[in-house]
Amino acid sequence: MLRKIGQGIWVAEQPLKYFGLNVGTRMTALRLANGELAIISPIQAIDGVLNQLSELGPVKHIIAPNLYHYLFAAEFKQRYPEAVFWAASGLESKKPELPIDRVIEYNTKVLLDGLECLLFSGFRTLGVTGFDALNEYVFLHGASRTLILTDAAFHFDESFPIATRLVTRVIGGYQRLSPSILEKIATTDKAKVRASVEQVLAWDFERVVMAHGSIVEQNGKEKLKQGYEWFLG
Repeated sequence: MLRKIGQGIWVAEQPLKYFGLNVGTRMTALRLANGELAIISPIQAIDGVLNQLSELGPVKHIIAPNLYHYLFAAEFKQRYPEAVFWAASGLESKKPELPIDRVIEYNTKVLLDGLECLLFSGFRTLGVTGFDALNEYVFLHGASRTLILTDAAFHFDESFPIATRLVTRVIGGYQRLSPSILEKIATTDKAKVRASVEQVLAWDFERVVMAHGSIVEQNGKEKLKQGYEWFLG
């Protein structure tokens, strides 16, 4: 179910396994300056969440923020046919069957009124077929001073199952806002990632929301800087 975490921002979670690990996944709902709602990385469109959204305002934007987080975007588009389905660049060729309305351009700085964005350039991850580009866009919701990531960083803690805690202690992302060692191995263009991180750190944010892990409510900028020290060094 949706829960409010700040001014004009709500989240909802659902279970998810990745390579056998319980990592969960999270959707973010934002109220824009004009009162419309934008949904980033939609989860399954269950009635309880949809009913809550209907009380908050009209859903006008559905955002698939990278090349992996699109599984329930089409389902949301079906429920909200008047909403604009925004997709990370490259998703239109990876999944041409998706009902994408607009592709986020590489140089986009402000996606919607009250929602800044940035292509997290150079970042790669381990996919089912090997090391893949994410083409992830990260977002700043200025009204709540919240940075919204998807797979650019993890933050697992004691609330996750023991297997997840044990593995992330080894590969990274346990009690630390950071990518895992897999992303470090996969990412060959360290300079591009460093430039992206530096641009993100120039934003004004305190909270960090990510798709997998527990939300960082305080000192988010410093924790992200610490988690990306390998790229920044």
